[in-house]
Formats: sequence, structure tokens, C-alpha cells
Amino acid sequence: MTSSKNSTPFTAGEYDKSIRSVVPFYDTIQAETIDVVKKIKTDVKRWLDTGCGTGYLVEKAAPLFPNATFILADPSGDILNAAAQRLQLYSDRRVKFLPPTPTEGLPAYLKNSEPQVITAILSHHYYKPEQRRKATGICYSLLESGGLYITVENVMPNSAGGIQLSLERWKRFQIEHGRTKEKAEEHAKRFNSEYFPITINEHISLLKETGFRTIEIYWKSHIQAGLYAIK
Repeated sequence: MTSSKNSTPFTAGEYDKSIRSVVPFYDTIQAETIDVVKKIKTDVKRWLDTGCGTGYLVEKAAPLFPNATFILADPSGDILNAAAQRLQLYSDRRVKFLPPTPTEGLPAYLKNSEPQVITAILSHHYYKPEQRRKATGICYSLLESGGLYITVENVMPNSAGGIQLSLERWKRFQIEHGRTKEKAEEHAKRFNSEYFPITINEHISLLKETGFRTIEIYWKSHIQAGLYAIK
């Protein structure tokens, strides 16, 4: 696998440790995501994880869905290499890796695959509005009828005061989890400059406009939110 541009601030080697110092309840988010799939798509056979990172979600999900094949995609070749190392115990039948690609590149590799589940965890908030709209539409088009789409993103609070409070809480969380004040400040400055959050209501509107028929929030904490939608 070769490297490709990726907006995450972490290298593959530091990703697993660092992500937990900047995303509150990171492990719980993964567990809640898997729980949603358990309740809605217990018999999933084809699961696409776009923006898969180092494969942590699939590592946790694979033993719980023994009949599922997992397809992993990410813009970064280095990150995909780390995921392949993590999941090396699984055969090619259970775990497949696409060449480095963002979500908008998926159709070139997934013609007629019709995943039953697509997850996009902390990946689409790097997109500006039209890119996010395109990526969401691609996920919708790839899913089979009745398929489940799950997205988790950093989201935009509804007010200026809410933004300020959320960022202050986020910086405090990072400092309490081992980051320096300077690093926390630096990371917070990425908000709406290196990634581009939208409000939860805007997410719901986008999913409705895309064509999803059932849309619900299943997770909210700090400035992260998770939504699921059914095609």
C-alpha cells in the first residue's frame, strides 16, 4: 500500500494512543456503533468501513459478526498498513483492503458490491460542504436497499457561546489526558479550519435530502455526535 494525503494530524504509529487523548469516550463510541449494528443489522454479510483508521472498529466487530466480510478504506496508505498489521489474523475472505482512497473514490472499487452496513467514523468532518454532500451521496448509492449508514463526526454547536464552551471543555479534556496546554490549544485551532463541522440539524437535513428514510442520533458527547440512517 502506498501513502496518500490524509487530514488526520497523527501518524500511523501514534494514532491509537493519540486519538484517545483528543476524542472523549473514543472506545465507547466504537462500542455504541457496534451496538447499533447489532440491533439493526445482526446478520450483516458485507460491512464497509470508510476512513477506517488503524482498524480498531473492525477488530472489535469481527468476532461479533462471524459471517461478515469487512472492507476497509482510508486515504492514507500508512494508516491502512497499520490496519492490515492489526487484522493480520483474519483471512482475505473476512477482511479486504482497498487501495488508499477517500470516500468519493469508493465507486471505482466497489461496483455492484452493495454493502449492508457502511461506517464513517470521524472521517467526513474533514470535508467542506459539497465534498461532504458528495461523500454522503456515495455511501447512500453504494448501500443495498434497507442498508445501514453510521457516521460519527465533530459537530458544530448551535451558538457562539456553545462553541466557546465546547472548545474549552475539549482543551481541558486533552490536558487531563496528557497533552500539554500548547498542544491542546493547537489542536483546538483546527476546529473549522482543518476540519469543517456542521450542526446536528444540518446533518439530519443532509441525510434526509440524500434519501435516507430513518435518521436518528445515537451518540452525543462534547463536540462529537453519531447518527445512523437507513436507506
